[in-house]
Amino acid sequence: MKTYKANKKGFVLYLIIGFLLLPLIVFLLDRNIFIEKPFTIIPLILPLALFLWVYVDTSYTIDKGVLKYRSAFLKGSIDISSIVEITKGKTMWVGLKPALATKGLIIKHSKYDEIYIAPKDNEELIADILKINPNIKIIA
Repeated sequence: MKTYKANKKGFVLYLIIGFLLLPLIVFLLDRNIFIEKPFTIIPLILPLALFLWVYVDTSYTIDKGVLKYRSAFLKGSIDISSIVEITKGKTMWVGLKPALATKGLIIKHSKYDEIYIAPKDNEELIADILKINPNIKIIA
């Protein structure tokens, strides 16, 4: 089993920083609000917790001929023998995207299914997938 870390460059990092600053800004504007109504911090902390979960939990694994992806609540697996085509260096804007960055891999599998992932090293993941299924078409 081999695990690939996700490329963590992108917009998610800016969202996390923004959601970190939001409670601080609210506190500086009205210092008594958290003392008088402590539950007002919950709506400010929940989005931060969700984005941190996605940021920390995103990874990809190859185990026994299966590519497994995990990004917070998005989890699944793809049989590598069903992969038809991999497009590298592109970004898919709609669809299943357990990824944090752009310029990743669009993996087409089965007949009409596709998924977008963004590992730290696209070439390493492609090389390991091609060891298992050398019939995959690679599009640069």
